[in-house]
Amino acid sequence: MHMVIALSKLAKRVFIVCIVWSSYSEPFIVPFFPEGHLNTSPTFAGHSGTLCKSNMAAACTRALCKVGGGILESPAARRFGTVSSFLVGNVCSRGSGRAYGTGGHRSQLLSSLRTGAGGGGGGRVLGCAVLLGGGLGLYHTVKFRLQQHLAEEETKVSGGRAGGPALTLYQYKTCPFCSKVRAFLDYHGLPYEVVEVNPVMRKEIKWSVYRKVPILMVDTDVQLNDSSVIISSLKTYLISKDKSVSDILRCYPEMKSVNERGKEVTEYSNKYWVMLDQGEATALYPDKGMQKEEMKWRQWADDWLVHLISPNVYRTSGEALASFDYIVREGKFGPYEGFFAKYVGAAAMFLIAKRLKSRHNLQEDVRQDLYKAVNEWVAAIGKKRKFMGGDQPNLADLAVFGVLRVMEGLQAFDDMMENTKVKPWYRRMERASLNHEGRA
Repeated sequence: MHMVIALSKLAKRVFIVCIVWSSYSEPFIVPFFPEGHLNTSPTFAGHSGTLCKSNMAAACTRALCKVGGGILESPAARRFGTVSSFLVGNVCSRGSGRAYGTGGHRSQLLSSLRTGAGGGGGGRVLGCAVLLGGGLGLYHTVKFRLQQHLAEEETKVSGGRAGGPALTLYQYKTCPFCSKVRAFLDYHGLPYEVVEVNPVMRKEIKWSVYRKVPILMVDTDVQLNDSSVIISSLKTYLISKDKSVSDILRCYPEMKSVNERGKEVTEYSNKYWVMLDQGEATALYPDKGMQKEEMKWRQWADDWLVHLISPNVYRTSGEALASFDYIVREGKFGPYEGFFAKYVGAAAMFLIAKRLKSRHNLQEDVRQDLYKAVNEWVAAIGKKRKFMGGDQPNLADLAVFGVLRVMEGLQAFDDMMENTKVKPWYRRMERASLNHEGRA
């Protein structure tokens, strides 16, 4: 039993030594992102390095098996001193020119190797250990190859086309408009990177003339702004096989105007339209009126439902503090920014919520407006449909779900679930999003 344990430990040490050496001669491939495009999600980050890891493991396996077989077959296997000095000497001579600044760690590994090999088993023990290390290497080879294959298949399937677009989402996690985009991407199973933007400095989007979020970069060179434009463009792209994202974006021209408060605002034409030909539109909207209904409720989510969120989550000073505690915890703030955002921001938003209540003509108890709006949405779906889209969510379902989801964990969300009829629909949407049920 002790021999088996010793062999296992020695095999691991030998394999680690080989991994350390190989890693210095075979660099990992890291995807390039322009300024501001931070690779913060593991969705794609693991794909490019997998090939190097699997090649490394395969090389280690071959080397270890050859060394182990040679040791066991060699007449010198009975003479431990010859074998150990031969192996360690070779190891040291290979390692001396392969890396710098790692002498302490490598010496510790070699010391462990000598100790494990000299525990009483002699050359054959060392040979068996090396072969076990080769077996471990084979296991890692198979494991990495399988992971690489599954990752490639996942990318192909979820991208909608061969390879799929590389998507990077710049967001505030607690922003309802950003949540709408995530709901769409998650439901359709589209891999995407997330860059959390600091709400104070916004240095992550300093490269962009458009200074709001969400921003979605497609293949690092096409920029999509406005949550509804992002969703409509990507839906068109997933359905229309002959259009690029840049071609589709021309269907949503940018318009600048000045609002009633004298502030310049940017709007986009056609942003609730999915740009399809007649055959594609008939396939997506088989029943008469489905497309108009979807567009109506998508606009309702932007123009009305979103404006009920802040007055409800900042309704009282206690709710405002709890909301900003969540925002600071989930957002990207420095330690001092987080402290001031939590307390100063909560006080400010509590006052702003009062102004929003007046601006949008909400009731004294703003919860009643939230309950009424949510129940109107449930009534529009009706009792015969699971979703507004029928058996599957449509873009209106995803928009409303994305907006409501930002309240999760707060008192307003708990009250809404308890005092409206939205819960069954909401839970179905959660499952659809989590399981990527819209994946092509």
